[in-house]
Amino acid sequence: MQALAAFAPGCLKDTRAVITGGGSGICRGIALAYAQLGAEVAIVGRRQEVLDQTARDIEGLTRRPVLPVAADVRDSDAMCRTMETVKQRLGGIDTLVNGAAGNFLAPAAALSPKGFRTVVDIDLFGSFHACQAAFDALCRSQRGLIINISATLHYHGTPLQVHASAAKAGVDALTKNLAVEWARFAIRVVGIAPGPVGDTEGMRRLAPGAAGASMKASVPLGRFGHIEEIAAAAVFLRSSAATYITGTTLVVDGGQSIAQPGVGLG
Repeated sequence: MQALAAFAPGCLKDTRAVITGGGSGICRGIALAYAQLGAEVAIVGRRQEVLDQTARDIEGLTRRPVLPVAADVRDSDAMCRTMETVKQRLGGIDTLVNGAAGNFLAPAAALSPKGFRTVVDIDLFGSFHACQAAFDALCRSQRGLIINISATLHYHGTPLQVHASAAKAGVDALTKNLAVEWARFAIRVVGIAPGPVGDTEGMRRLAPGAAGASMKASVPLGRFGHIEEIAAAAVFLRSSAATYITGTTLVVDGGQSIAQPGVGLG
């Protein structure tokens, strides 16, 4: 993939970003892209060993240090401590990417209250905790940006995904409300809603075998997305080309969420 080739080398050299869920998947790709383009990056997740390995991998590819900080986004106090650590180590924060998420397939009738709550706690409450914890630093930067990683599940009814759909609908509401409320502090708040991205553990777990083939057939562009394509969207939203964009969620899904089933897909 050459999605990042559109950006000038060093275009993010003044960026200091915290990326939750940055140890793996899409958010690892965002962390890598940001570091490649000159940003100072901290990655946050629950497992220190995963974060440490990801930090080493990114450093090896970019020759830039990455700060790994273990914390659970469900714990608001832990997020406050995390942001303080990042501010001290990076000298400030101007960008927050909320990508920590949980998901699994479950029929609604059999989904336990604990299972439903866990996904909402990670995706929605976790995003809010991180936003609150980073607020002061984002204000001080006078160029604050929050990117909430959402999904397209709730645009239509999605079987076996009531918990994740509800959580991501809440994330979209969070994006809109904070964009309006925090604009006076020079903080932009936007979302990215990826469609099916093939090179992720989530796709391997949630759409194996025939389910994956059926999902690919539902994408008008005829293929799954790539992590680098989602990362490129995150770079664009941080770039000087996007300074008048706030309160919206950028859908990056190959047209899947707007396609009527079976129409024009060959």
